[in-house]
Amino acid sequence: MSVPSNCTVLVIGGGPSGSYAATVLAREGVDVVLLEADTFPRYHIGESMLPSMRYFLRFVELEELFDKHQFEKKFGSTFKLSGKREAYTDFAASLGPGGHSWNLIRSESDEMIFRYAGECGAHVFDGTKVTDIKFIPYGNEHATAEFAQAGLASLGRPVSAQWSSKDGSSGTLNFEYLIDASGRAGIVSTKYLKNRTPNEALKNIANWAYWRGATRYGVDTHRENSPFFEALQDKSGWTWIIPLHDGTVSVGTVQRQSTFFAKKKARGFETSEENYKEDLKLVPETNALLNNAYIVSEIKQATDWSYSSSHYAGPHLRIVGDAGCFIDPFFSSGVHLAMFGALSAATSIQAARRGDCDELSAAKWHSSKVTEGYTRFLIIVMTIMRQIRNPKHSLLDDENEDGYDKAFEKIQSSRHPSPIRNITCFT
Repeated sequence: MSVPSNCTVLVIGGGPSGSYAATVLAREGVDVVLLEADTFPRYHIGESMLPSMRYFLRFVELEELFDKHQFEKKFGSTFKLSGKREAYTDFAASLGPGGHSWNLIRSESDEMIFRYAGECGAHVFDGTKVTDIKFIPYGNEHATAEFAQAGLASLGRPVSAQWSSKDGSSGTLNFEYLIDASGRAGIVSTKYLKNRTPNEALKNIANWAYWRGATRYGVDTHRENSPFFEALQDKSGWTWIIPLHDGTVSVGTVQRQSTFFAKKKARGFETSEENYKEDLKLVPETNALLNNAYIVSEIKQATDWSYSSSHYAGPHLRIVGDAGCFIDPFFSSGVHLAMFGALSAATSIQAARRGDCDELSAAKWHSSKVTEGYTRFLIIVMTIMRQIRNPKHSLLDDENEDGYDKAFEKIQSSRHPSPIRNITCFT
């Protein structure tokens, strides 16, 4: 099947946000086209999921497929950030006794959601990149001004996109609505709106690799196999170790870019692996789990990933997931925010199409929801960074608390709580 020339909604990007938005809309009978630049399966970091993912998948009847796939079960997360004992967040609080999320190999899970969108009726194409988007004036000058005054995109209305495929074909696709889920590339925010702002306070760098032979955390306890997050002893950042169902563990370090490069220069190591392993010496409990393990991948690196945008919507336009914003991955917020934004985009588009509200109100609602979700996680992550720099003080938990549940409850509290409470849970 070739890419059609017309559709109701074009979704750019087949990651969790784009595939989920396409799935929700297709199940509503909407004519959706989903274009992904890469070819599946494709690698992606971000393996540890929050319990909210269960509710997202349940909403579109995809939960059972994930359970059957034998992904590593995640019953909670363990954190060693201060001089106190490790803090543990038990997912039973959100999902009930025995409730769990997963640690995912993203090349598998992302393709599952992408293909499921097709099964639900979306027209899905991987290896197909959107290169340009055409905008036309939206209504009259007053209508355009209303969007600008509301702090929303005022480029006009997107109506068509140019695409090119890895098989050499290309064409133009006309649409009524556009969802930009194009990941960090963020074609609308970076090429057209130019409204992306990096978070200088979280100008970090991550280095990670995959290991075999590691000891699992918490053996013979209810915390067994939990992802483990530990602060670097020099207070420059933190590490993760996440067990995966292929028998490997994902192990990464996150620290301030300036500190990382200063340490790297002072050490004088010739290889990335030497520098990576030297940083792991600053996390004794993580290092102990790797005592008999060995690296089975190259050292991977990512920089400058924390950013946000001034708005996430415009007339007939929604921006979701990493295309609009991303934050330090300490609390595994990436896929949560991606799916939350995707559901918001699909809901607001359908509300406007059905006449439940006007397009301006729908766009404002979506943009505010994305901003709200991002801001809540930003507060948590910034507090985490303070905790790492001040290990002798309890900034996130009460003196007698074993986890961060009370802190999460405070961040969740709102004068205008989400109508889907379970989907917005953080822990």
